[in-house]
Amino acid sequence: MQKCDLTGKGKQYGSNVSFSQRHTKKVWKPNLQAKTVVVNGKKVQMKLSTQAIRTLKKKGLLDPAAK
Repeated sequence: MQKCDLTGKGKQYGSNVSFSQRHTKKVWKPNLQAKTVVVNGKKVQMKLSTQAIRTLKKKGLLDPAAK
């Protein structure tokens, strides 16, 4: 399932609208990355959105050198 484990950000639904104003269904999926995060001294593998990763780096909760 396409959902961020931390923020809960998931798929968004909408319509593609062509020049002729035809509406076709479209899905936008979040950019998820698998990251290993240390929580309470344990390493936990999480699927995080890139927005959540940026926020964690800014707050100093995620090591910027970590992959």
